[in-house]
Amino acid sequence: MAGTAEAAGAVAVVVPAYMAEATIADVIARTRAAAPKATLYVVDDGSGDRTMVAAGDAGACVLAHGRNLGKGAALATGIGRALADGAGVVVTLDADGQHPPEAIPQVVAPVRDGAADLVLGARARAGAMPWGRRCTNWLSAALASRLAHDGVADAQTGFRAFSRAVASAVRPAERRYDYETAFLLGALAAGFRVRSVAIPTIYSGAASHFRPWGDTWRLARVFLRYRHGILHGHP
Repeated sequence: MAGTAEAAGAVAVVVPAYMAEATIADVIARTRAAAPKATLYVVDDGSGDRTMVAAGDAGACVLAHGRNLGKGAALATGIGRALADGAGVVVTLDADGQHPPEAIPQVVAPVRDGAADLVLGARARAGAMPWGRRCTNWLSAALASRLAHDGVADAQTGFRAFSRAVASAVRPAERRYDYETAFLLGALAAGFRVRSVAIPTIYSGAASHFRPWGDTWRLARVFLRYRHGILHGHP
């Protein structure tokens, strides 16, 4: 087990993982190289493969769900543990290799410098991003930007860094892919400063666990909850 994050400014990295045996060790190794002092938590969300074993062998602190509860539930578990262990800054990134751990210092810097409360690792809507994702990414960013003082470049990114204050104040009830949207909109509505840092757009072609109908409806319900602020253009 990795050491706990004790200092107020300590960084904790939370990686929700489901059926990620093939990629998790590489993600952990690159994360350790990019942020050697960070505490790294991998939350195995009821995987049926050797994700938990691979993550433990690679040196991460592994938290496990007995069954699959959803990405949001995994994030909530990891963030909760990071807070309990004293983290001052929390980073989240995916286990499939589509978020470059090498960018962690750039994503964390505005939070550590006091310039932002929540930083989004923003991907360009071009190149490797599939056309359908570009459209949904643009729409969600446009809606989220209505709540923000500054534009939101990528509302769907799971590569984020945020302060302890944000992690403590924003506790979405959602447990699947809608968690990240609810987290972002909740932070915006609460008046936290949200900034974006450009990161590479990577799509490996790996199978997605996103369920187009069910998860899209869940995302729509989150936006509907904030419809007043979106319509009027303020938190």
